[in-house]
Amino acid sequence: MDCLTEIQGKQAHDPIFIEKMNTSASWRCICVPGPLIVGAGPSGLATAACLKEKGVPSVVLERSNCIASLWQLKTYDRLRLHLPKQFCELPLMGFPTDFPTYPTKQQFVDYLEAYAREFDIKPRFNETVSQAEYDATLGLWRVKSVGVNGKGTEYVCRWLVVATGENAEAVMPEMEGMGEFGGDIWHTSLYKSGEEFRGKRVLVVGCGNSGMEVCLDLCNHNARPSLVVRDTVHVLPREMLGRSTFGLSMWLLKWLPIRFVDRLLLIVSWLMLGDTARIGLDRPRLGPLELKNLSGKTPVLDVGTLANIKSGDIKVCPSIKRLKRYAVEFVNGRTENFDAIILATGYKSNVPSWLKEREMFSEKDGYPRRPFPNGWKGESGLYAVGFTKRGLLGTSMDARRIAEDIERCWKHEAKHRMAFTRSLLQQPSSDSSS
Repeated sequence: MDCLTEIQGKQAHDPIFIEKMNTSASWRCICVPGPLIVGAGPSGLATAACLKEKGVPSVVLERSNCIASLWQLKTYDRLRLHLPKQFCELPLMGFPTDFPTYPTKQQFVDYLEAYAREFDIKPRFNETVSQAEYDATLGLWRVKSVGVNGKGTEYVCRWLVVATGENAEAVMPEMEGMGEFGGDIWHTSLYKSGEEFRGKRVLVVGCGNSGMEVCLDLCNHNARPSLVVRDTVHVLPREMLGRSTFGLSMWLLKWLPIRFVDRLLLIVSWLMLGDTARIGLDRPRLGPLELKNLSGKTPVLDVGTLANIKSGDIKVCPSIKRLKRYAVEFVNGRTENFDAIILATGYKSNVPSWLKEREMFSEKDGYPRRPFPNGWKGESGLYAVGFTKRGLLGTSMDARRIAEDIERCWKHEAKHRMAFTRSLLQQPSSDSSS
């Protein structure tokens, strides 16, 4: 007895079910026999592939018109993977051998599209999930989505996998005088190339990997960038001692305590990059790896920006007090003129806006309440993938765990259904002679 047959049987005999399933005639109802995955980025694709490999079918919903929409539609042209490709592979399929150590944006997108083809993952595009809620009466999840034509669909499923990730919505900070500024104020999700800002004075707000790289790109296109540094930041060389900094760190952590590895990283960084505090980039008190573990804050891997800061091609500025007409007043009282502002202020989870559940996910930040590595599983068939603050490595770990867990339930329920069917077939007919 499959999921659809089971639901039809309930609907025929349960008046509460009938009332709930028919509250709106405009909503088309679809039963999903396996898990429903919300999001067709790397996290959703990885989970769907792991499930497929175990014989469990799934349905993937995606609000955009393509897979990996963040990568395809909201990233700048010069972007490359910040970590070597071996740390960014999804489960069950590696990168092509001819790809460079740090694949380009387009190469990564090509890899993801090949991945989807390899595992026959066909997301339902242009489906924006507006609400997902567990129905205790049915013991199932009810997920409502709206298409581009405004038509609604309600999916009913046993398992729900939240794969919308950490970067679902751009963070747009409020600044006094934004309406007065007059020039362009863009989030990095709209930024493509420094060519659009050639010869212009551009203020980049945020000194993470994106902010640093946008500044470098602006320099390379003969713009005049300045960088707002509002907090302490760890800047490390992308490679040290002949290896990638990340790979070296992971290897050292197998043998040494995290604080010792942090000290080693900072000593080598000081030898290679100098004292970053002298150019306005103060380091946090905690080491880069310890800070990453505690807060999820990623160290910046330098790809050439520091050299431009040292040469004066990129100016470092303090926090913003307010915006004026084509000018910015900083907290130190200085005012400078700018033609445009780029906000490299990151992204946030949007889970609280659509998932009606308060136990697994925090309403404050939209992340699982339980820290890594225990945040992937909730109650009643709810799962999370891509919220580890550990990049694609964390995504792959979660995807494998989720697939293994659902496979156990899937096989158990399949045995249950087979035993039930067998018992029905073995019953003697009512008109047999005594």
